Amino acid sequence: MSVLVSTGLSKVQSRLDVAFVQRGQLGSKCVADKVRIAIIGSGPAGLSAAARAAQLGLSHVLLEKTDHLSDTIFKYQKGKHVMATPSQLTLRSDMAFAAGKREAILDAWNRLASEHGINVRYRSEVKSITGAEGDFTLALTDGAFITAETVVLAIGTQGNPNLMRCTGSDMGHVQYQLDDPGAYIDEHITVIGSGDAGIENALGLAADAAQGNVITILNRSTDFARAKNANVKLLTEAAEAGRITIRLQTTPCEVRGGQLMLDAPDGQTTIRCDRIIARMGSAAPRAFVEACGVEFSSADREAFPKLSPVFESTNPGIFVIGALAGYPLIKHCMNQGHDVVEFINGNHLLKPADEPILEAKFERLRVNRSVDDWLDLLRTNISILNELSPLQMREFMLGAEVRAFKPGETIFERNDPGSSLFALAEGTALVQVDKDDPANTALIEQGSIIGEVGLISGRRRGATVVAGSPAIMVEVPRTAALKLMASVPAAKRAVTRISVERQLLQLFASGLTAADLVEVLDTAELITVSAGQPIITEGEDGEDIFVIRVGSMIVEKMVGKKPVFLSYLPAGSYVGEMALISGGPRTATVKAAVKSEVIRLHGAAFSRLMRAKPRLLDRTRADMAARQNVNAFVESRKNSFSGVVDMYSQTATFLVENGIGEATDVLLIDENLCVGCDNCEKACADSHEGLSRLDRETGRTYAHLHVPTSCRHCEHPHCMADCPPNAIHRGQDGEVFIDDSCIGCGNCQRNCPYGVIRMESVPPKKPGLMSWLMLGAGPGPGEPSKKWRAKHGKPGVEKPKKAIKCDMCAGITGGPACVRACPTGAAIRVAPEEFLTVARLESEEQS
Repeated sequence: MSVLVSTGLSKVQSRLDVAFVQRGQLGSKCVADKVRIAIIGSGPAGLSAAARAAQLGLSHVLLEKTDHLSDTIFKYQKGKHVMATPSQLTLRSDMAFAAGKREAILDAWNRLASEHGINVRYRSEVKSITGAEGDFTLALTDGAFITAETVVLAIGTQGNPNLMRCTGSDMGHVQYQLDDPGAYIDEHITVIGSGDAGIENALGLAADAAQGNVITILNRSTDFARAKNANVKLLTEAAEAGRITIRLQTTPCEVRGGQLMLDAPDGQTTIRCDRIIARMGSAAPRAFVEACGVEFSSADREAFPKLSPVFESTNPGIFVIGALAGYPLIKHCMNQGHDVVEFINGNHLLKPADEPILEAKFERLRVNRSVDDWLDLLRTNISILNELSPLQMREFMLGAEVRAFKPGETIFERNDPGSSLFALAEGTALVQVDKDDPANTALIEQGSIIGEVGLISGRRRGATVVAGSPAIMVEVPRTAALKLMASVPAAKRAVTRISVERQLLQLFASGLTAADLVEVLDTAELITVSAGQPIITEGEDGEDIFVIRVGSMIVEKMVGKKPVFLSYLPAGSYVGEMALISGGPRTATVKAAVKSEVIRLHGAAFSRLMRAKPRLLDRTRADMAARQNVNAFVESRKNSFSGVVDMYSQTATFLVENGIGEATDVLLIDENLCVGCDNCEKACADSHEGLSRLDRETGRTYAHLHVPTSCRHCEHPHCMADCPPNAIHRGQDGEVFIDDSCIGCGNCQRNCPYGVIRMESVPPKKPGLMSWLMLGAGPGPGEPSKKWRAKHGKPGVEKPKKAIKCDMCAGITGGPACVRACPTGAAIRVAPEEFLTVARLESEEQS
């Protein structure tokens, strides 16, 4: 047996028959004497564990499959700034770590590893772990064997990235790693991924304008829920400076040579693309981990191993730390590495580094429970948290608050702004269904959630909710809730099921209860539909019901070999009942006006529900009769009235193509009546601190119908995405407005696809209208000119800018000023579902 010399061996390791050589090769099979701890993976967690073992004098070996320490950090792009978050968390590792450049951190760790006497063995990949606690055998790919009393898995997940799954994703210009941003010049590069890795890659590629790269980053959602706030801020600033293009709610659908086809909110589009860097997260090397006898919390690809509070897996003696345990942040990983060795060494009194922070949260409740007891109670009692591990619960609670409520105490009131989620850990809550009758309430039981509507849509609170009994609730800020749903599939499923259940109860009413919907929900399917994609096609067989959850649909019917626009269906509508009730093929085509999300309800399950609930059957028959009337009207007029129907159909199609498909309230101008007086703009400015929220002349026109540049108050507003202070809300009448907490970051302006938001400072207060009329004082009605503002503002003082957009004149008596000021009636504000329907033509003909 060869004797190999290794650097940094501690004194207690002299008992080993075989030492391990750095960057060396092991020639033949050999078995080492047993080490106390075998640590697999030299990332921040594993390195910290090895350093602690060395400091305690414990025999150990750190196994690294590459020829360098911390492969994850090593593979960071050159020059990357590594953050040290959470800032409030104390670092207790023997390895120093502070925010800094990748290269400086790696140099420091290499130096400290030698100084601490860490026993590291490079080029040592483990292929299997067998045996039991006290006598594990680790087989390496080079033929060597190592025995250990305990094993610490710190292998991370970066070696198992999530892959693109679209046509062409196997082409040569698709890569999953970025080593050196400076290596690419004059390329159109698309980064796919909304986490820290994707954002940092995009920032690195865009850092040097001289390289001439054109950088685009795709995010399938509207929020960068997985990323650190600091990274999101830097990305926002880069986009504002024109160095990066951010595409929200966008996914790749086909990779081509030099091009990338995208599925965007308004349909498919193609951009130039010379290179794709896909950073879509990663998953545990599950097959290897499970072969070691470690069980996972669920079958989800992104699930984590089941672990005890001391990081021990379901296989006694095998411990899991770091990203593999669900803790991707470096500080967390390093603290875990330190703590797991302390636990293995018998220090059962050691408390996690975040204990003081969590203790302070729970002390406010004045209940004699330990932090572990509180975390276990919350995880057990709250459905959306059931599948979090004790370790994940600790991290989750760092970003949440726990509150106690007395019976009758208000949790939130109807029309309050707010997008946080409340989870009921103990007690009950009462939802006041009828605003005029507080006694008319619906019971929310322990384990459920409240506020999911505000979380998903950003709307104001839809009802007043009070505690029904002494209650303990976890309030989860919107960003933390979105992160939870993005990283824990079970939590997302739980939130989705509850929100779908409540949407169906509200939509169908008819005396239904949650218990009635169990079968329907068990067979329901959530489907994302691209703009223009049909969910129902005229003439096909089918009996499923579709509920529009996000976005909107248009209904078309073929008349004389032409598609005729019948109606518009906003979020909260349903369709498909005609074929289910009356049988026969589908009578119309229903397709997405914008990228949408629908709930597909299994026809057989819904049919059984209707048979059991006659009131529901009566409701759906009434809805079906209304649709049949529209169809009959079109059929009866397809010859004599076809020209009008065709014109209306084309007009409706034009409006949908110009964003009306996701609007809840839109300003339209009849060009046949408009005289160009601009009273609408002037009235808007005079009602809003001298700043107009609309531009009458801009926008597109079809026939005599003009869509000016004014907020559409989208059902799911783009402007709400990535608003750092959460300053954008939806009011009680559906208006989307910006409150005074706006910090002027410009995110909303960049995210709005319709150009209806601008950044502007409030002008000096001007004299009243009579002063202008009688004395000529002031700039007159409307928005003051820049010249007047400069003359009457404070010299040398530039007011901070804030986001300016239409708020539908919320709080102003009489409604929207633009409509009231129009002398000819040319300006109207309408809800698309009321305007975009052939039924309107029917009523007009009858009148």
